[in-house]
Order: sequence, then structure tokens, then C-alpha cells
Amino acid sequence: MKRTRGAALKWFVAWLAMWASHAAFGLDWDALDDEQRSLLAPYQSQWSSYSAEQQERIAAGAGRWSQLQPEEKRTLHDRYSRWKQLTPERKQLMIDRFKEFRALRPDQQKRLRDRMQEFRRLPPARQQELRERFRSLSPEERARAFDRMRQRGDGAKPRGPRGQNRRGHN
Repeated sequence: MKRTRGAALKWFVAWLAMWASHAAFGLDWDALDDEQRSLLAPYQSQWSSYSAEQQERIAAGAGRWSQLQPEEKRTLHDRYSRWKQLTPERKQLMIDRFKEFRALRPDQQKRLRDRMQEFRRLPPARQQELRERFRSLSPEERARAFDRMRQRGDGAKPRGPRGQNRRGHN
């Protein structure tokens, strides 16, 4: 019994030491598997400059990428290409809106996702009509519309003129 407990304690201490050094110093490039190294090859020269947390997230992302179907990879590649073309201001606005969304209760998030799915199922002409109708509203009318949605529990945030948020971004 003492021998087993001693071996388990040694194993635990060794694991803890390995985890602590890994957390402090990050992942060594050679610790990545072949597929991860191949995918992340453009970043090899920068790898050691990333924090341990960044290295973990990047390596995990590379692992998830390798599990995707080709169509999913194409979709993500297209989204990333569009993201790179956005202005820094537009990117920040999208990040802010995402944070606002994540701050909502799960039931509010679900309701918004469902409403977006309903909108996407509409014919393109109807979508455009609704967008134009929304853009034609005065700031006061928009605020009232958002108040009505909020009362229904949609979690909508009021935006300024022409679809801008209060900071003037689209």
C-alpha cells in the first residue's frame, strides 16, 4: 500500500511539475504533432514570442481545424478572408457586438439566434425590404422598436441613426 501511494505521489508531483513548467513556458514547437506543425508552419519563427496561453489556444485551434470537413474549412476560410478585409473600426464594432451578445442570458441568445435564422430564411427581396424599412426609421422610432423587443425579452440594444451604435460605428 505504501509503495503504491508513494508511486502515485511521485507521479502526481512529476505531472504537477510538468504542468507548471508547461504553463509558465508554453508549448515547445517540437511538442506539436506533425499536422499542427504543418498547419502552423507560417508562424514557427514567431512561436516562441507567443504567450503560453496564446500557444495553447493556437494549438487547440489547429487541432480543431484538422477535424473539420472540407466544406467547413472552406466556409471558415471565406469568413477569415472577409474578416481580414474589414477596417479596424468595423472589426472592433463586431467584437463589441459579440461581447454584448455573450453577456445576454442563454434564453435571450437563443431567441436572437432563432430570429436571425427566421430572417435568413426569408427571400432576399423581403430581407432587403426589412433592412430598408429599418434604415428609414428615425432614431426615436428605432429606440421604441428596441424597447418593444426588449420588453418581449429579445435583448436588443438601441442603435443610433443609420444603424450606428452610440459611438457612431455601423
